[in-house]
Amino acid sequence: MRLIIKNGRVVDPANKIDGVLDILIDKGKIISVRKNIPAKACQVIDAKGKIVAPGFIDMHVHLREPGREDEETISSGMKAGAAGGFCSIVSMANTNPVADKQEVVKFILRKASEEGIISVYPAGAVTKGLKGEELAEIGELKEAGVVAVSDDGEPIRSSFIMRCGLEYSKKFDLPVISHSEDKDLSQGGVMDEGVMSTILGLPGIPRQAEEIMVARDIKLAELTGGRLHIAHVSTRGGVELLSQAKKKGLRVSAEAAPHHFALTSEAVKEYDPNTRVSPPLRSHEDVEAIIKGLGDGTIDAIASDHAPHSLEEREVEYSLAPSGIDGIETEVGLALNVLYHEKKIKLVEIIKKFTTGPAAILGLREGTLSIGAKANITILDLEKKWVVDKDKFFSLSRNTPFHGMSLKGKAVMTIHQGKIVYNEINNG
Repeated sequence: MRLIIKNGRVVDPANKIDGVLDILIDKGKIISVRKNIPAKACQVIDAKGKIVAPGFIDMHVHLREPGREDEETISSGMKAGAAGGFCSIVSMANTNPVADKQEVVKFILRKASEEGIISVYPAGAVTKGLKGEELAEIGELKEAGVVAVSDDGEPIRSSFIMRCGLEYSKKFDLPVISHSEDKDLSQGGVMDEGVMSTILGLPGIPRQAEEIMVARDIKLAELTGGRLHIAHVSTRGGVELLSQAKKKGLRVSAEAAPHHFALTSEAVKEYDPNTRVSPPLRSHEDVEAIIKGLGDGTIDAIASDHAPHSLEEREVEYSLAPSGIDGIETEVGLALNVLYHEKKIKLVEIIKKFTTGPAAILGLREGTLSIGAKANITILDLEKKWVVDKDKFFSLSRNTPFHGMSLKGKAVMTIHQGKIVYNEINNG
């Protein structure tokens, strides 16, 4: 049966559409987008008062399988993604074994295909074993189906290896996603270095640990002409460096994680291990810079850096806790709450960060409601009030600092290739 979405405000930045329209879907593709489409022999979704957008893409997710299925599986991560409003996610390479070989990439793709909930696009490793010493077979990884390469979780310390990675990836038109961290500066630190770290007596990480590597990688992108993507930028200096690189016309892009524009280092004062992230939560000044960078286009995408951890790993003192937030199910709500309802960024710009932004970086034919495109659709209720409840997560893990937080705005339906994979509308 064909599916029709009626009465919703369709916002499609790719096609410069913003108006109350109907969308007709047949055989997993978009057939028509216009007013007053007849609903004969169709399943009808009444989206009145809601936003109908192209399917959202999260380009930075840790699925943990293979290797740590106690923290997350491909199946549970896909379900969490669908519940968060995402039709497509990119899985990072720091699995066990590492996704530095075709066999691991093919395993991830096969498992995702078997589940068929949403699309999973693997990122392959830049270096073998994420050791930063020897390049992985990037050409073979591309052939297996990766959309990017990254040693995320580990910085590539060697400038020579990073140069080689950018040069080699350029041949296959793959972006290199950089975890920008100078570990000689960050070593031993567990939070942002500043007044709050002094008050709490916790070792700090200076923002320069991130900015030095952002600057280095931009220079290497300039040298090689390679495609550089900066993951989870968190400092004002990092945003400024990215802005300068873009003005020079370099092939540089960036993403921001919701926790870096929704929280500051003050959130650490309760010593909640769930506030430990890498890079760490920063100052109000940095948060404002991230929001400004999202608004003016310096930062191209919003991505969760979804990093699930088991309860046992988190029930330790702050300095021993692993870094990362279970973020894919709260991501859209935080963006709408902090950016839209606080009137920081216009809705269409927020939608770009989840659609055309990541699609362009990754070379995906997604993020659009064009006729003939995959029927990947995210429906938002901007006025829906809800409370984050970690016990209702689809993710296997519960490591969130947002538990109990009241939010306004939520993804209420996710449609993947014409199939409803998550639904809170319940109108038939």
